[in-house]
This record gives sequence, structure tokens and C-alpha cells, in this order.
Amino acid sequence: MSSQRPDPGLYAGDLFGEFYQAEQKTPAKRPTLGAILPGLTTCLVAAFAAMWLAEHYGFPAILLGLLIGLSLHFLSDHPALGEGLDFAARHFLRFGIVLLGLQVTLSQISAIGWLPFAGLLAIMVASFAAGLAGSAVSGQGRYSGLLAGGATAICGASAALALYAIIGRDRLDQARFTITLMGVALASALALSIYPLIASALGLSAEQAGYLVGASIHDAAQAIGGGYAISDAAGEQATIIKLARVALLAPVVALVALWVGEIGGQPSQKPMWRRLSVPWFILAFLALVLVNSVMAFPPALAENGLAASKFLLLLAVTATAMRSKLSLLLEAGWRPLVPVLAATIASFVAALLVTVTLI
Repeated sequence: MSSQRPDPGLYAGDLFGEFYQAEQKTPAKRPTLGAILPGLTTCLVAAFAAMWLAEHYGFPAILLGLLIGLSLHFLSDHPALGEGLDFAARHFLRFGIVLLGLQVTLSQISAIGWLPFAGLLAIMVASFAAGLAGSAVSGQGRYSGLLAGGATAICGASAALALYAIIGRDRLDQARFTITLMGVALASALALSIYPLIASALGLSAEQAGYLVGASIHDAAQAIGGGYAISDAAGEQATIIKLARVALLAPVVALVALWVGEIGGQPSQKPMWRRLSVPWFILAFLALVLVNSVMAFPPALAENGLAASKFLLLLAVTATAMRSKLSLLLEAGWRPLVPVLAATIASFVAALLVTVTLI
């Protein structure tokens, strides 16, 4: 059997294909502005189209970016676009996650109280457990369940992108990753429409309704919007609860990094601190949270940071979808959606139980 390693170009369509290329003896050539500009321009046009449709028709921009990107996947075969799309998928993702740190402070988390916070942790554990159970039932493997559970438990697409950086293409192919990303965005959109109605039908107080929505809707903007759709008081509560979930992105990613280092082969012989290493952008996110906790940033900066973060993540998702192969998505079928469905249902049921018993 030949020992020749596969062509790194085969990994070019993968969101985190550079992890493989980093192992090569010869470092990858730094892309030039001229090389990435055509792909970036194409991605920008698709993202602006998604934003326009979201503004005029009320659909989530992330979901529309996915769908538009998938519809334009044939463009990624053009040699002039590949580098720019890969650049958008990698770098815009990272900086988009870092900017989320402008939204969170430690005082917001402490204001929740230890009992509601413990309930929030229980909800997140239920999401992870249900995602893993759903992946086992559907035959998708534990990494698919880990991705779906983490995206549901924390903050939707941004958490899915961060976790995929840890899991990697070798453990979870990009087709199942893209389907999971689409399922999370769709589930979050449906939750935004349904959960506030359920909270009103059950006669929950504003504090309870805000906790339920903030603890169970995946996407941050939709969780906060769902709270304010009930009342201003519910919106404030949903904002605090959702931002607490966002703040847990860094420790959850670190724990996942430790866990995936132990499975999928022989146990790692590296010391724990080496296996606990996380991507730089997660550390930068955590550092921004700490700085924001010590010296509060101006409200305008936090607001603009959120808008920039959402736009950068939309670009990353759109570029990822454009680099996905529809044939692989069709081959994967509906089964990768099962962990997302299981995690979504478990998250809502657990959040409802915690709400009516602890809040």
C-alpha cells in the first residue's frame, strides 16, 4: 500500500481544511488580495441578498444565507473563487465569534442567581445528551450528536462553527456538518414562532417566559427577540439568560476539546493541559468577556459589535454553503437532522421543567 499522503487540495472545500494543510512540511502560501477578492465579492453579494430577504420577509438571515449559498454551490468550481470563499469561511467565522464577547459580562451571569444558573446548566446537559442519543439512534456517530447538542445548548450556528473547528473534518464530514447547521437554523426559526405562544398559553409570568425562551431558543438574536415579543420584562430576562449561555461557549469548547482528544482511537498520552487547548478565537472571545466585565464598553460599541458579529457569521455560513457539494448532502439524507430534532425537543422540555419548578 502506498504511503503517499492525499493531495491537500482535496480538503480545500472543507471549512477547516487548513488544519490538514498545517501538518504539511511546506507551509501554505499566504493568499493575496487579488486571489481572494473574487470569492469574497461573490460571498458578499450572496450575504447581502440573504439580509435583504430576511429584512423584507422575516426569515432568519443565517438560514437564508445557507440556502442561497447552497443554490450557488456550482460557482465554487470556478478556480478564481475558491481561495476567497475559503478565506471567508475561516477568518470571518473566527472574528465573528470573538466579537460576541462584547455582549457578555460576568455581572450579567452572576445576576441570574445560582439556582436558575444550575437549571441552565441542566438544560444544556440535556441538550448534549439528547443530541448524542439522537445520533446513536440514527447511526450518525457521536460527533454529529456532539455538534447538534452543542449548537442547541449554546448559541446556534456560531457554536456549531466553533465546535466543528474542534471536531474536524476527519471525524465529521462537511455534508453532515452543513445539514446540522441548516437544521439548527431552521429549528431556531420555528422556536421563535412557537415558544412565545406556548409561554402565553401556559400563563407564565414575564420572568418565567423570558427564562423559557432565553434558555431554549438556539440563536441569540431570535431568543432575545422571542422574549421581547412577549413583553419588555420577558425580553430583558431572555437577554440575560441567553447571554449567559453565550458566555459558556469558551468552557464548553474547551471541554469538548478535551473529550474528543480521548476518543476515536488510542487514548492520548499528552498531558491534560495540551489536550485542553482550544482555538485562539475562543480564547480571544473569553478575554473580551473578561475585559468587558472589568471596564464596560460604550453601548454603541456593543451594539455595533453585535451587528458586525452577525454579519461576519453570515458571511462564514454563506461561504461554507457555497463550498458544499449538493450530491454529498443528498447522499447524507435526512438522518443528520435527527440529533438536531432530539436536542431541540430535549432543550425545550428541560427548560419548561426548570421554569415551572425553579423560576
